[in-house]
Amino acid sequence: MNVARHVGRWTADDRVENVYRYLAFDVPAGAASVQVQLDFDRSAGVLDLGCQAPSGWRGWSGGARSSYVITREAATPGYLPGELEAGTWYVVLGLHRVPPAGLEFTVSVEVAPAGTAPPALPPAPPVPPPAERRPPRALPSVDGLSWRAGDFHSHTVHSDGTLTVAQLAQLGAAQGLDFLAVTDHNTISHHSSLAAAGAAAGIQLVPGQEVTTGFGHANAFGNVGWIDFREPADTWWPAVEARGGLLSVNHPLGGDCSWRHEVSRRPPLAEVWHSSWLDRRWGGPLAWWQSWDITTIPIGGSDFHAHPDVAPGSPTTWVACTGDDVLGGLRAGRVAISSASSGPLLLRVGDELVALGGDGAVLTGPDGRRRIVRGDTATFPAEPAPHWLEDQETRVLAVSC
Repeated sequence: MNVARHVGRWTADDRVENVYRYLAFDVPAGAASVQVQLDFDRSAGVLDLGCQAPSGWRGWSGGARSSYVITREAATPGYLPGELEAGTWYVVLGLHRVPPAGLEFTVSVEVAPAGTAPPALPPAPPVPPPAERRPPRALPSVDGLSWRAGDFHSHTVHSDGTLTVAQLAQLGAAQGLDFLAVTDHNTISHHSSLAAAGAAAGIQLVPGQEVTTGFGHANAFGNVGWIDFREPADTWWPAVEARGGLLSVNHPLGGDCSWRHEVSRRPPLAEVWHSSWLDRRWGGPLAWWQSWDITTIPIGGSDFHAHPDVAPGSPTTWVACTGDDVLGGLRAGRVAISSASSGPLLLRVGDELVALGGDGAVLTGPDGRRRIVRGDTATFPAEPAPHWLEDQETRVLAVSC
């Protein structure tokens, strides 16, 4: 057994100099497994944890885990199984929170030689039975396209969520969603599970990665591979775009993870409606959207982590698309957002705005014009600008771009 041990103390000066630190260890040819353990006083600070191999990135668990195991056949969620190539590997640490007094740490690495039985990983919980879906809503089509209900932000055990991919898929289907983007932090280890779990639950699982830093988060959507969160934010969109995906600025007003990156180009999407919008009478998210770039396509994301917290689909993003081409519908800007899949809804259909389930609500636009919605279905001329429904206390109920 090849054992490496790193003991030290990170200081505030270390964090200012470089947030990411790399602790080397050697892996011989034919190794059976890599096992890493990080210990520090979690009441005093936060250290994030990851792994880089000679061939590239092997995973990230941030502050959600203190250990990981990687073998050829399996790995701790958040990490990629596969060949353990010989050479110098690195335990990657993120100095997320370091107190003024410093933070002592210990990293232990065990590399099992060829022929050694790898450490046992906890078995995956059984796949839940198919969920009973809510009946779909009858919605007007747009040029022959169908409106699909979904959520563009969710997490699993592959980062800091509590559900497996299969469990999340069943929960999303039970909420009446047609699609759900699975966006674990700084990893794509969940991508290999999406197709089977989605098919079993009857829901489309969109591959995603939440590119996560201390200056803001962004969701990369599509089969675009891993996006390096350590690179400047200005490189994320070109990388995602070149690989056929889309990038969204996440929860731009979301507490300590509000968007503070400087970018020379605006990403095409922004998560205008997020669970951090604690009181929808606040105009902050809409004001941010208007001042950032009103042509940015708005989306909604629950940022689901644990059941029974905020459920997937709170809010629900509706995309008019052909078949399951959700990203194509996003690119075209055929988007609406509602508080839930069954909530009041405002759709742009040709040259009309159609308000559904919003009797008594107020239709409002950026120019300040306000009109009362009368009846369960009401239509209005569609001006070329975003609009939203609000109640009599100015609480936002639905948005249409």
